[in-house]
Amino acid sequence: MTPEIMVPAIAIIALITLGTRLFPFLVFRPGQTPPPVVLYIGRYLPPAIITIIVVYCFRTLDFSALPSTLPPLTAGAAVALLHLWRRNFLLSILGGTALYMLLMRF
Repeated sequence: MTPEIMVPAIAIIALITLGTRLFPFLVFRPGQTPPPVVLYIGRYLPPAIITIIVVYCFRTLDFSALPSTLPPLTAGAAVALLHLWRRNFLLSILGGTALYMLLMRF
């Protein structure tokens, strides 16, 4: 990708990301309760997305080749345990990724 294409693409992506972050503040007033559909989406969409990511990550595992499946399964279990322990998505994802990278190196 050339810089002439890359710079406008990054600028467009940044503006879209900024717009999606600012949209709720422009639509809802401070102290105002959001509509029930927004509360529903906010409650159930993150676990649904995490489920999709888990299925996507484990879809190609070959369980007949056991040694090669141990790093992803161990990292996946670590993500689940970290999340049950701390209830922090960022910690869970970073911890699982770090463990996976360590297991793949050794």
